[in-house]
Amino acid sequence: MNRAEIYIETGSVGILRLYDIAYSIDLSAAEAILEEDATVAAHRRRLTHAEPKAIAFDVPPVQLALGPIEAPVAGQITRGQAFARVYDFGVISIHLRFLAEGIGWLELTRMANELDEWASSADARRTWEMLKDETTALIRPALLRPTYSELEEDYLLVTINQLDQPLEAEEFLERVDPIPILTGDLQPLSPGARADLLRHTYSYFINDLAILSWDRALIYEPTPDSDVADVLEVANAQLLELSHYDDRLNAEIPQIYDRVAKARVGLRSLTRSPYADLARDLYTFVAEITETLEKVDNALKVTEDVYIARVYNAALDLFRVRTRAANVDRKLEIIRDTYQALYDEAATARSELLTIAIIILIALEILLTLAWW
Repeated sequence: MNRAEIYIETGSVGILRLYDIAYSIDLSAAEAILEEDATVAAHRRRLTHAEPKAIAFDVPPVQLALGPIEAPVAGQITRGQAFARVYDFGVISIHLRFLAEGIGWLELTRMANELDEWASSADARRTWEMLKDETTALIRPALLRPTYSELEEDYLLVTINQLDQPLEAEEFLERVDPIPILTGDLQPLSPGARADLLRHTYSYFINDLAILSWDRALIYEPTPDSDVADVLEVANAQLLELSHYDDRLNAEIPQIYDRVAKARVGLRSLTRSPYADLARDLYTFVAEITETLEKVDNALKVTEDVYIARVYNAALDLFRVRTRAANVDRKLEIIRDTYQALYDEAATARSELLTIAIIILIALEILLTLAWW
């Protein structure tokens, strides 16, 4: 049967862009600030379908509505809604959602690809920056040590909730070609490339489906449940935060070596090691990063929901979140080793100073004894 005969009764195209804006965000304070503003609708975001004991946010993010948004599709203006989510480890996610209703599969494909292309344009850049600045301004008093980072993560979510005819997941894949939505490329792929792209396909019931790629996902979900989209957003937020700290460590480690070299050739104080201040700075730096990484690692707790757990773990692997986390851990270990070496050096210096003081006291006692005699 012709694939174009399938029509989407209810669905959407969502575009995510995530930013790191602070060391951390006090979500209780942010929520209180937003509740005082009658023009802003805000609430704590929780997973809608899964049982709390099966999967849950460690600290539920605050979601706030940012109002209507417009984007060009097929030469016409398509209207959607913008909202933001605020995570306690300093990341905000701007989400643009455009409804896809009463359109065919090919039209949905074109809509997704054109919106993705628009999202990377100069016009869209101004829109993203405006929405980011608006969100930041609304919650600014809740930001702890605001930061500026050029790092961003983006992701495209195509969700289908209802077709013009009920289809099981296997039949759905037989009737449509998901590749153009997952790649943005209308050219046919080789059998090997198709198989590799469809490797991250997951389903639990006979009528639900999630196909993941590096920067896009296709979700077939016959209920209004958005848990799959939510965990994909969390995985992107974790990737962004880990990338931010990976870059910070890349910049910090050479500076540490330079500071150690300068301290080594400098004049040694008679009362303290030249490495004492540096060791204290390193300890504080490592403690702060470790605290944030704990929040990132525990952002989502998955225990009993097998389907969501598989999707989430696949996203962590596909986005290379665990690889990035291992890189950060390795660099933190280098700094910890440096701190320990500096601490040992400082302890040795204190021991040497104490030994010298004892020798001086003994010498003084001998001299005083001789002088008395």
